[in-house]
Amino acid sequence: MGLLSLCLITPAAGAIVLSLLGRRAPRARVIAFVSSLLTLFVSLLVWARFDASRADYQMVDSLPWIPSLGASFVLGVDGISLFLILLTTFLVPLLVLSGWQSVRDKAAAYFVHLLVIEALILGFFMALDALLLYVFWTALLVPIALLIECWGNGRGTAAIKFLAYTMAGNFLVLAVILVCSHIHNIQSGGPSFDLRLWTGLVLEPATQNGLFLAAFLGFAVQMALPPFHLWHPDALANAPAGGGVILAGIFLKLGAFGLLRFAVPLFPQAARSYETAIVTLSVVGILLGAVWSCLEGSMKRRLGFLNVVHMGLVTLGIFSFRSVGVEGALYLIWSHGLLVAAYLLLIEMLHKRWGTYQVGELGGLLRVMPLFGILFFLTALAWIGVPGLNGFVGIARILEACIDSSPRLAAAAGLGVLIAAVSILKMYKETMLGPLTRRNHRGRLGLGGCELIALTPLVLVILWMGLSPQSLLGFTERSVEVFVSRAASGAVFPE
Repeated sequence: MGLLSLCLITPAAGAIVLSLLGRRAPRARVIAFVSSLLTLFVSLLVWARFDASRADYQMVDSLPWIPSLGASFVLGVDGISLFLILLTTFLVPLLVLSGWQSVRDKAAAYFVHLLVIEALILGFFMALDALLLYVFWTALLVPIALLIECWGNGRGTAAIKFLAYTMAGNFLVLAVILVCSHIHNIQSGGPSFDLRLWTGLVLEPATQNGLFLAAFLGFAVQMALPPFHLWHPDALANAPAGGGVILAGIFLKLGAFGLLRFAVPLFPQAARSYETAIVTLSVVGILLGAVWSCLEGSMKRRLGFLNVVHMGLVTLGIFSFRSVGVEGALYLIWSHGLLVAAYLLLIEMLHKRWGTYQVGELGGLLRVMPLFGILFFLTALAWIGVPGLNGFVGIARILEACIDSSPRLAAAAGLGVLIAAVSILKMYKETMLGPLTRRNHRGRLGLGGCELIALTPLVLVILWMGLSPQSLLGFTERSVEVFVSRAASGAVFPE
């Protein structure tokens, strides 16, 4: 068994053990935490064995799966997927810690869901077989919806809306997968779902345009790009802390990864032909998300619209088709995962003490929660892209790539980033500064042990990524070069 298979199996095995032995909450927490730490350890071994000088897939594990369909259980890792795997395995132990005391209702089932979700997300990022990728993706939607419905703050339609939107996008990508499989069968004389073989498909311009458009729309739903973003603020506002971090910190990245791994490499000519439209849509999404965030009174819904801004920037970087832009998109994906995790954990800690998510009902909290206020401010500075913190690197590279191709769109995107910064800083001012407007609180105001342990690694990595970006970007350079080269081959349709 290879390292990737071991990394995938560890959380799944933990979920099985937990479901059999962890009926009591204390035992369930321990089993979930140990399992998530073991998964993190295996992923660090993957990182240690990764050769940054290679552009091909590494540590490939392959097993027969459905031979009659040409589907195989194939896992691999490259510079694009490596840190998405590490982001997932890094966040899940912190989510277990954050729910150590706050999750009391059906705690064992909650942690089983977290571990199952972790395994399915890892499978999505590792899969090199299109049908396998689709199975992991589809299976992932149900436990996330159950987290929202069973452990969320409300019992409304958020989970149903999440499933409706994401399944619609999911089916679009399934249609693309089935068509590509059929075309490969005709052109090669045998069935296969291997994504590495599909890059050699010969497609007519009209066919490639249609397939790319369907794939892009399917992944755009997962990224919550306007006009397909409406599910995300509702889902985030109703999800528990762990579910919210999964949704915003990792799940949104599945769409971006789908563009990088699937849509652009398979249909490069079509991707270039739609470049202007997609870049324009991304900038519109950045501006709309920033403006909507300013109008929201709920901290979680405001954060949901700010996520739309960051996903717009990620798409802008990907479709710059320049190494600096794609690297910026990848770096922003990693940074955003950490920042949204920190923000959501901090917001849930506020809710636990003060019983509200509404910005207008809080004020002056820095007086009574000084350490909390410092962490909240540091996260805000990183989010808006202050140099020296992790948010700056990705945003700066994306805007640099955009300036070279379209200064006007770059200026519009920069304006959106500025409006989002105003929204973030306004939220800090209204909740932390001024007179104390609310005096009735629940329990202690200071941060507890599990809360500090969950937040400290996030803060340290946020600082490290801001001060030493090349220590991570060096692992992505070769894979980004291959992606950009593949996209460049689609500058014009072949005659």
